[in-house]
Amino acid sequence: MQALELRVPPPVVMLLLAVGMYFASAATPAMQYPFALRLPSGLLLGLAGLAVNVAGLQAFRRHRTTVNPLQPGRATELVGDGIFRWTRNPMYLGMVLLLGGWALYLANGVAFLGPVVLFAWLTRFQILPEERALRHKFPGHLTTTRAR
Repeated sequence: MQALELRVPPPVVMLLLAVGMYFASAATPAMQYPFALRLPSGLLLGLAGLAVNVAGLQAFRRHRTTVNPLQPGRATELVGDGIFRWTRNPMYLGMVLLLGGWALYLANGVAFLGPVVLFAWLTRFQILPEERALRHKFPGHLTTTRAR
């Protein structure tokens, strides 16, 4: 399993899951709630995810550190201000929220597995290896007790 760590770009995983969610929802019965609720609720959650994601990207750019999730060892600084005061992984949180919005729009119980699978994938194959690399690069600055 270690061979998958920091190998697949998280946006690729998110897009593959989004496509899978679409096909799974087309093949299984939909939840019964009106389109008038599906569209605004999915859009609202998706836009929140996009905003969180962009805030994280802006913070990285402001601090002139890498945004490449496959090479955390290239980080020049640990970012702890802005959105990073509330979450250690805003771009990943944003992706999970985006998929949550997509699941709301699809209105299918099977589709709600997408954000759960993404969360599990990101935790195991991105977040844990990233934190390991950053603890090595910035000893004493990254603790495991801080909220994600």
